[in-house]
Amino acid sequence: MPEATIHATTRFDASELSFEEFRKIVLNDYRIGYESRQASILGRREVLTGKAKFGIFGDGKEVAQLAMAKAFKIGDWRAGYYRDQTFMFATGMSNLKEFFAQLYANPDIEKDPASAGRQMNCHYATRYVDANGNWTIQSETMNCSSDISTTGGHMPRLLGLAYASKLYRQNRELDYMKNFSVSGNEVAFGTIGNGSTSEGLFFESFNAAGVLQVPLAISVWDDAYAISVPASLQTTKEDISEILSGFQREEDSNGYEIFKVRGWDYPALCDTYERAIAICRAEHVPVLIHVVEMTQPQGHSTSGSHERYKSKDRLAWEADHDCLLQMRKWMIATAISNDAEMDELEATAKRNVREAQREAWSELSGEIKNELTQASSLIKDLAAQSAKGNELQDVASKMECAIDPGRADVISAVRKALRLTLGEVTNGRDELKGWLSEQADLNNERFNSKLFTGTPFSPLNVPVVPVRYDHDARMLDGRELLNACFDANFERDKSIVAFGEDVGSIGDVNQGFAGLQAKYGDLRITDTGIREATIIGQGMGLSMRGFRPIAEIQYLDYLLYAITVLSDDLASLSYRTRGGQKAPLIVRTRGHRLEGIWHSGSPMGVLLNTMRGVHICVPRNMTQAAGMYNTLLRGDEPAIVIENLNGYRLKEKLPANPGEYTVPLGVAEVIKEGTDITIVSYGSTLRVVIEAVEELESLGINVEVIDPQTLYPFDKGKVCTASLGKTSKLLIVDEDIPGGGSAYLMQQILEKQGGYYLLDAHPKTLCAKEHRPPYGSDGDYFTKPSVDDVVETVYAMMSEANPGRYPAI
Repeated sequence: MPEATIHATTRFDASELSFEEFRKIVLNDYRIGYESRQASILGRREVLTGKAKFGIFGDGKEVAQLAMAKAFKIGDWRAGYYRDQTFMFATGMSNLKEFFAQLYANPDIEKDPASAGRQMNCHYATRYVDANGNWTIQSETMNCSSDISTTGGHMPRLLGLAYASKLYRQNRELDYMKNFSVSGNEVAFGTIGNGSTSEGLFFESFNAAGVLQVPLAISVWDDAYAISVPASLQTTKEDISEILSGFQREEDSNGYEIFKVRGWDYPALCDTYERAIAICRAEHVPVLIHVVEMTQPQGHSTSGSHERYKSKDRLAWEADHDCLLQMRKWMIATAISNDAEMDELEATAKRNVREAQREAWSELSGEIKNELTQASSLIKDLAAQSAKGNELQDVASKMECAIDPGRADVISAVRKALRLTLGEVTNGRDELKGWLSEQADLNNERFNSKLFTGTPFSPLNVPVVPVRYDHDARMLDGRELLNACFDANFERDKSIVAFGEDVGSIGDVNQGFAGLQAKYGDLRITDTGIREATIIGQGMGLSMRGFRPIAEIQYLDYLLYAITVLSDDLASLSYRTRGGQKAPLIVRTRGHRLEGIWHSGSPMGVLLNTMRGVHICVPRNMTQAAGMYNTLLRGDEPAIVIENLNGYRLKEKLPANPGEYTVPLGVAEVIKEGTDITIVSYGSTLRVVIEAVEELESLGINVEVIDPQTLYPFDKGKVCTASLGKTSKLLIVDEDIPGGGSAYLMQQILEKQGGYYLLDAHPKTLCAKEHRPPYGSDGDYFTKPSVDDVVETVYAMMSEANPGRYPAI
């Protein structure tokens, strides 16, 4: 297809351009917008005919996005939502053929570089991690962080992308990081629909950006609806910029510059974006551009028609105020063009779009047809050798007759053929099995790979450096050991930053950062407001731009406020871009045993079920925690470290290399060897187990205790199974509710590691009660596993196996 040679990022200044030059720019803008509209129309048809599964498009938003693209520069960032196809075409960060490749879910990175077919259409990303795991040069490209479907979920990340520019501009120690920034002069562009401005993540992010004063530009595409729900049921006064007017900055105060412009007024849009982004870029002031009177000609998506919920008057108004129709009228009225020229331009644009669609479909369907032909031939060869020949021929025929077949149709037919020929020994069956095995490897890479980036820089590849102790090593509080670790790392790497509630001036509530803000400055160690979701988003955006952030959530219980950002955005980033983007954020928090319902949580099952794609570290003490931080700060994948809340003032020996020794991820450790029963535990309950072991020894029970150290990854060396080979009995002790984290551990040990076959007794779990712990020491005792619970549970298991030696208590 013909490639556009001019993008809408071409700016114009009437004082510098001839009329003919100005005319060419406007005509090219219209072409891009019109092609985008035709892509939306054709994309909807492709869904309705069954070639694509679902479609969501940016029709009605074209002209505003053309204007926004003119203000977007090399080095800038986008964090938007799924209506921004025109902007992506106009900046050259995507094109029509990639649009259709994503619509058809083509798993080829070359065809859909944004997601390799893993996301539905209009979910954009640029690749900033190369095939070898290295960062690309972000300061020389236009950059788009990977979209997510949760419509307000990208806002916390947008805050972090903008905050990075502030740090690059203000911290001269970072001048060496020129691959990531143009001296901090970048703007982070965010887009959101008017309905999604009702979400908490929008308001939290909006307020945080105003406090931080970062170069962030939020465009609200306002078409007066959120699917079928009108603005009257979404927004106070039905006007988001009006209710946010109190954020307008005034003399000697922070805040926003707020603009409002109509979405069909091309000259006004170009002028507004030029003025707004100039202020944002030069003064590092966040701006809000509220684009009103937009339309959505095809409705929300392919799942329904907007005629169901819009009145005839509204539909008539939308038809008249369609942004492309209004732009065309303006172009003719101002003699920029005429009807004949516009008709020809539109006809050519339609042909370009249709050609792009055909090429994209042909490339994917051709590959699948090839695989179908191979499979059909192999099944027919098998049919000639099999007693089930007629049934196999039928399988092949049904596969061949499928309308627009996918790989699932092909693989399902092959698997059916192999099931039909169970017990047969033929060359044809061996060949079919071999072909299926080859395809399984290919499809695993296409559809299941890159949950973690898996680069050579993964924390799993960080060399193990043993901890060293001087002969006269001091015993000190665990918090002081952590402080020494952080101090050494901040001295070593200027890109490391830390922030969170109370982290800065007082050095966090448990003093792990005590004195470090005074030493390294408030640009590197920073207090934040109470805003867990945007603390995570702030860290995610920074980590995407070359920083090594430690984002602190004060208590594990409060991580739930940020779980959508952690799960939808951070954990899925590597997977949904097939390794094209990474965010090596470290989330620091603390939890487990303390006092009361809101400060004693251990929701490990929640984290394990929602954060696949994030390493989960559960150190038993601060020595292990420091070693994990040392590992993670040298790796390039995200992680959460959950420190023991009751371990900060317990004494530990100070290592001689507090910022250098590393604790490997996924390596379980045998804390105590034994022969009678294996206990697997972690974090705070491990201390309870160790205390119980002393009494169990006096009762003649020799316990082996294993600390997995990290839950994800879990025990890569199968230490737990090796232990069961000796003891044949398993008890898991943790502080989560029954069936929470313990269910995951049981599945890993018994199913994944094969430990089930080594048991000679029923495996058991010892967990907390189903409710949250009440306040006070008695509440803790009667809610979470105690020493007494561990002793009696282990003893009961031994009594069941050998009642003669261990009579019931």
